[in-house]
Amino acid sequence: MNEIKIGDRLVGDGQPPFIIAEIGVNHNGILEYAFELIDASVDAGADVVKFQKRNLKKLYPKKYLDNSNVGEKNLNYLLPILQRVELSDSDYHRIVAYCKKKGVTFMCSAFDDDSADFVESLGVPAYKVASADMINLPLIDYLIGKGKPLIVSTGMSRMEEVEITVNFLKERNAEFALLHCNSAYPAAFSDINLRFMDRLREYGVPVGYSGHERGISVSTVAAALGACIIERHITLDRTMDGPDHASSLEPHGFKKMVRDIHQVMEAMGSGKEKYFTMGEILNREVLAKSLVATRNIKPGEEITRKMVTVKGPGQGLSPQRYTELIGRVAERTIEEDDPFLPVDLGRRITLDIEHTLPMKWGFVVRFNDFRSMLQHQPPLLEFHFTDKDLDEPYPGDDLDAQLVVHAPEFWENHLVDLCTFDEDHRQASVDILQRGINVTRDMAQHFIGTPKVVVHPGAASLDQPITDRKGLYDNLRRSVEELDYNDVELLIENLPPHPWYFGGQWLTNAFMDTYEIRDFLDSMGLMTCYDTSHHKLYCNWADVDFYEQVEVILPYVSHLHLSDASGLDGEGLQIGQGNIDWVRFFRIVKDYHGTMIPEIWRGHQRGGEGFFVAINRLSEAYFKAVQD
Repeated sequence: MNEIKIGDRLVGDGQPPFIIAEIGVNHNGILEYAFELIDASVDAGADVVKFQKRNLKKLYPKKYLDNSNVGEKNLNYLLPILQRVELSDSDYHRIVAYCKKKGVTFMCSAFDDDSADFVESLGVPAYKVASADMINLPLIDYLIGKGKPLIVSTGMSRMEEVEITVNFLKERNAEFALLHCNSAYPAAFSDINLRFMDRLREYGVPVGYSGHERGISVSTVAAALGACIIERHITLDRTMDGPDHASSLEPHGFKKMVRDIHQVMEAMGSGKEKYFTMGEILNREVLAKSLVATRNIKPGEEITRKMVTVKGPGQGLSPQRYTELIGRVAERTIEEDDPFLPVDLGRRITLDIEHTLPMKWGFVVRFNDFRSMLQHQPPLLEFHFTDKDLDEPYPGDDLDAQLVVHAPEFWENHLVDLCTFDEDHRQASVDILQRGINVTRDMAQHFIGTPKVVVHPGAASLDQPITDRKGLYDNLRRSVEELDYNDVELLIENLPPHPWYFGGQWLTNAFMDTYEIRDFLDSMGLMTCYDTSHHKLYCNWADVDFYEQVEVILPYVSHLHLSDASGLDGEGLQIGQGNIDWVRFFRIVKDYHGTMIPEIWRGHQRGGEGFFVAINRLSEAYFKAVQD
């Protein structure tokens, strides 16, 4: 088995690295130091703080305890320290209570049977077997009897010794993990041999790394190489006297290591696919190139090499289509520097008006382009407002279409955030959304039906997550209650985990999981605008089942934003370019007859080609779903 459970955490392949802050004896026998080290470990993001418990009378003959000088030099150095730093039983009870208060898991290595019994009484979820005890089969047998998982370090052992202990554990059906380790303090980089973890994986159990080297790079690389447990010593001061301080990390170093491990693991990805991120999509538009005309070309002219060059931006035919273009006869007038388009290769994209989607469909539009889409007779138009649009009157006539308005997501360089703890920012966000609702009411007289207003709740932060999620939802509830949305249907849209506001790496902290969204909507009597791309990105990020969550949210959906998604921020992709199984999706939502738009990134370009492709492909998927 390559997965074990420690408390509420699954530890193994495919899980985030389980990070152990080894306090060991670095408290120097001072309880206040132990508390400070726990605080530093929690601040760094460790999953576990681990101590050590020994009954020295059971571990060493009396002659050494009475006079360590009769032993070898190393024992003469170490034993007096161990005698001096041993904490009392009452100290451990206070440490366990402090760990519970701080929300971090307490563990403790037990070096003898009596210590194991005491550690068991403290309620540990697992036992750590130190490298020195990997060959101590009587102790390991005793620990197996506790019925808890074991984490076994393999430092200072030969391969045949590892083999014997692993067989011993497996014969007893023990649940265990192995840690690769070099037990020098500190360990030389040339001696660490990280690739030995591959050899340990052959035993079919979780494998991690326990490091004693200087710095944080090796532990970070170990995580990248698949170590599912990372254990490092932490100290308040590396210059303190004691056996482990010099090979330990101080709080700022430990925190950097945890940060780097999480960043590297996030960067590793699945390796199964290559996909555009939103940042790449934005850059591609500006930096990529298109085939363009070197001079004016009239209909009927044969396109030659001299008529074609490559220029940015990347909004026309890809330069990879060059050989397909040369020799074709132009069917339209192409001005100098105009990009060649798919139509110049005979590819005409039109909207299949007879599509099979049983939904009231429409397009994303702005005040400056909605008229061009009216020729396709959309049953609805969704106007995406900027803050500047709120000062402009509706520039059109009465239409036989339903109105949907997507309220502004920001004004100037300020994000609309109904959840923020900054009261001035929250109130300003409420004010701008109220303006959007008022404009919608004014426009409604020119459209049919009750208008819908889509709003983003916010709940965003830069770099660091917000932990007070209840407070975010409380603020959202207060903000909604302050809005006057009579005569419009207010729809709060679900959010992606890493939205692209102002090009920054933002984090969303609420309104992503449909169970949370459902509970909020129930409490407020509201419906939602459900964005498939946002939700798929959240499910990829949270490792939850997209289709299961679709079933949960469907009864609360009044409007759909349909687009594909990939990875963690590949948002608004064309249907079929991401990871959503649209046939499976429509098996779930086939009875939905509300409103929808294909919210494809840049779908409005070239007369709405992207929207047409999306609706046609969605129709094909829907037809397959209802025929199954």
